[in-house]
Amino acid sequence: MTTTNDSGERPEHAEGGRYTTKGKEFVRDTRYITTRITADGADGYPVEPGRYRLVAARACPWANRAIIVRRLLGLEDAISLGLPGPTHDARSWTFDLDPDGKDPVLGIHRLQEAYFRRDPDYSRGITVPAMVDVPTGAVVTNDFAQITLDFSGQWREHHRPGAPDLYPQRHREEIDAVNDRVFREVNNGVYRCGFAGSQEAYDKAYGRLFAALDWLEERLSGQRYLVGETLTEADVRLFTTLVRFDAVYHGHFKCNRNKLSEMPALWGYARDLFQTPGFGDTIDFAQIKQHYYIVHTDINPTQIVPQGPDLSGWLTPHGRESLGGRPFGDGTAPGPVRPGEEVTPGHNPLVVTGN
Repeated sequence: MTTTNDSGERPEHAEGGRYTTKGKEFVRDTRYITTRITADGADGYPVEPGRYRLVAARACPWANRAIIVRRLLGLEDAISLGLPGPTHDARSWTFDLDPDGKDPVLGIHRLQEAYFRRDPDYSRGITVPAMVDVPTGAVVTNDFAQITLDFSGQWREHHRPGAPDLYPQRHREEIDAVNDRVFREVNNGVYRCGFAGSQEAYDKAYGRLFAALDWLEERLSGQRYLVGETLTEADVRLFTTLVRFDAVYHGHFKCNRNKLSEMPALWGYARDLFQTPGFGDTIDFAQIKQHYYIVHTDINPTQIVPQGPDLSGWLTPHGRESLGGRPFGDGTAPGPVRPGEEVTPGHNPLVVTGN
């Protein structure tokens, strides 16, 4: 589990990187394996359909981004998907959802094995998402922010017909600015609250988080999407935090000034995205809750997973169409979820039965 050693580090925390509580304030280790898979193969790993496997746990918001972008762009034929279970121990994510607890493509029980094939002395967090080179079994990169940008740019030749442009050139400066604030104050902000090591650190983190959510509430009151008239990378990055807010962050991380469902614009925006193909159909609420409440024993030592909240509200009308915008621009929505990649029935209000 995410135990703490004498230095204050949780050495194998697996959501976006190792972190410390330096000065009793949460500090995320953002040193990643920054090798890139590119069309020109400049780093030694060229874009090549079938060569790489995306390992991405549904429970993790950072990994969930990559699952969404892969689906929106239609990269399922080009990049296979490995799904670890929702919990892990101090060593690694494990493939306990697969027969015999072994990834059927990589042939490994623990993601740690792929990291050690890249670097036998690797000492940082065994994180998801990770892109793994199937022929060698070695991790290429775990730089979650760059992975999705490269899906949009470097893998363009292999996008499905009608795939959206999630990182349009004309909006990149604004997308980057929004992403930076959302990462610092919201995506990472909920963790800064949850893992604060003092009342002072928590109070500061809490104030920063809700100031940013108030900014987003105002911004989204007058526009359907975060940047421009269509879905972009910015919407993907915010969504994976919002969709976990009431189920986990409100209680488990003490982000409890109000629920997401009590912020009209943000709640409508989140429901709009959830009901858009490629977003909500990747969400497994049961795995999300199991991960946070079982793995974080320093916060929840009993490992009791709450029954709530009621998820039916995610399917209620959101009315965001009145703000205009075209989710996929000149493109089209992705088709049905690929067989074998569906969320378990009952773990998501969109997936009630196996049909």
